Amino acid sequence: MTRLTAAQARRLALAAQGFDRAHPPVVGARQLSATIDRLQVLQLDSVNVFARSHYLPLFARLGAYDTADLDALIFTRRGRYTEYWAHEAAIIRRDDWPLWHWKREALRARYTDKSAWVRENPAMLDWLLRELASTGPMTVSDVEHDATERRGPWWGWSDVKEGLEYLFAFGDVVSAGRRGFSRVYALPHQVGLEALHAVEVPRAEAERELVLRSVRALGVGTVGDIADYHRLKIAPTTDALRALLAAGEIEQVEVEGWMTAAGRPLPAFIIPGARIPRRIETTALLSPFDPVVWSRDRALRLFDFHYRIEIYTPAPKRQFGYYSLPVLVDDRVIGRIDLKSDRQAGVLRVQSAWVEPGSSPSELAVRVAPVLRRASAWQGLGEVVVAEPLWGDAAAAVRAALKTG
Repeated sequence: MTRLTAAQARRLALAAQGFDRAHPPVVGARQLSATIDRLQVLQLDSVNVFARSHYLPLFARLGAYDTADLDALIFTRRGRYTEYWAHEAAIIRRDDWPLWHWKREALRARYTDKSAWVRENPAMLDWLLRELASTGPMTVSDVEHDATERRGPWWGWSDVKEGLEYLFAFGDVVSAGRRGFSRVYALPHQVGLEALHAVEVPRAEAERELVLRSVRALGVGTVGDIADYHRLKIAPTTDALRALLAAGEIEQVEVEGWMTAAGRPLPAFIIPGARIPRRIETTALLSPFDPVVWSRDRALRLFDFHYRIEIYTPAPKRQFGYYSLPVLVDDRVIGRIDLKSDRQAGVLRVQSAWVEPGSSPSELAVRVAPVLRRASAWQGLGEVVVAEPLWGDAAAAVRAALKTG
């Protein structure tokens, strides 16, 4: 059986995610599409303290680009991409919609059986479908406004939102893009999805394809890593891996240091013949929801990096900051930086900066300072300012590097 060193596993994983290539001189729709397709899913998140999460994986892999170009690409009503629960709420290729038929039906069966709200509100669900049919694509607030204007008996805003979300999970309602950051809901035919919506890929076939794509996107991963990528269950993921192994489409390997609780090698999987670069040369700020680190267990195993975001942690109890971003330097995660776009002042604020054990503050600072300047310019901001009082064991070094660079 092939055995990978820990460094080989890191380089393979990062190459699979597109970190083995230089930033292109110009970033347009073609480069953005190619990167999204490589990732398979682009996770969405509403936090906007520095930049919305779905913008960051593209910046990390491609460098500066016009975020309006990405919005036009992924939020166009009849464009190449749509949205579904393919990891968490995520952008996927429109052509992949049939691969999620099984999940839409599974969610329908689960919530029809277990959700008291669904059982008790069929009239609400029917009304929402009729409203979209008569009015066209709408946001939650649009629907709620219509309901208020009619002044009839109503369930309330929370019920509008809940009903639309259930219908979205079932696929009866789909995304027509986003307005601001509010999802626009539509019926499948209103966004040109009716033909793809009618295609029913059998569950085992769809899961096998999703598992294969997960292995390709991860570079190397355990059963748990692979299942997590598309939020599959362990049992069907294991079945799919067995079938793919038998067909020679994947290969089982061992990775140095990847062990079970019982001390045995943890099975891992790669695409046969996958290229392992001799080196990775990059410096990148990673979103908390970047596929490289979104599985915290895998980040620990792959990079020896213990990562938690502290959005919901009371400020006095935060260790690293509200929205600290892992800093990838070559094939290691060597620090984390908490950033805030202060648009009123026109500056990018470094709220805190920390270095990981085994790295030095100066190494982090020298590598990350140019990226911070580029990130500030990308966000339409000016100076990068390190907050006072200094917070973090690398804050002083980062401030010095920004002043001297």
